[in-house]
Amino acid sequence: MPARLTSTQRALLAGVAAAGVLISAFAAGAAQGGGDPAAAVTAPAHTLAIQTADRAAPAGGTRITVTGTGAVSGTPDQLMLSMGVQTSDASVSAALQRANQAVRAVTGALARTGVRRSDIQTSGLSIQPNYAGNSALPTGYGVSESIDVTLRRLATAGTQISDAVRAGGNATVVDGVSLNLSDTSSLLAAARARAVADARTRAAQYAKALGGSVGPVVSVSEQGGMGPLPVPVAGAAQSSTPSPVPVSPGRQRVTVSVTAVFALA
Repeated sequence: MPARLTSTQRALLAGVAAAGVLISAFAAGAAQGGGDPAAAVTAPAHTLAIQTADRAAPAGGTRITVTGTGAVSGTPDQLMLSMGVQTSDASVSAALQRANQAVRAVTGALARTGVRRSDIQTSGLSIQPNYAGNSALPTGYGVSESIDVTLRRLATAGTQISDAVRAGGNATVVDGVSLNLSDTSSLLAAARARAVADARTRAAQYAKALGGSVGPVVSVSEQGGMGPLPVPVAGAAQSSTPSPVPVSPGRQRVTVSVTAVFALA
């Protein structure tokens, strides 16, 4: 008479049979993998990790990086004058004395026209021998002295330049002028606001193209500057009644660029 199995005994036998099938499959996989059982168990775990990482990626993890530019214009209110004197003589001392006298005359004329002494700065001194032909001995010496001057009133800057040139005589040299904005704080603030607004507008355009919207700002960095505006200077010939050098202030641009990173919402 065949033996009857209880439900508990039947479940136990089924579990043993299933374990035998798994052991056989494990052995077959190990044999195909060159005898390394680890190859059969680590690959599914690696695949699972990639899928988990993909599912766990945050929806707001995308970033949009853009560069915005803002520019405003202002009227320059001061002029930077670079000038000096050049003299030559048979001896160093004589050439230097003549140069010193010419520089004193120039600075004196500037002071009489209202330029503060603190706005006159010595910027260079050079003494060089002069040679004629292939001679090894110098025939004389040349001296060059230069100064930088800040002229804070453009309305009188032309007259101040003319008077300084006339005082220095034929030894006078004008190297150049540039116009500056003495205070750029308000202009920079306006330029920064425009640069940020420009960056946000660009970011919104990219976000719309990507099917999203602009989220919070992640970071902002600034790169900015403004260049000097050169002013043409008329001839500096001497005259008993020199006319003022024409000065046209024009407009000067202040430009700011910012690189902003926004989150994509």
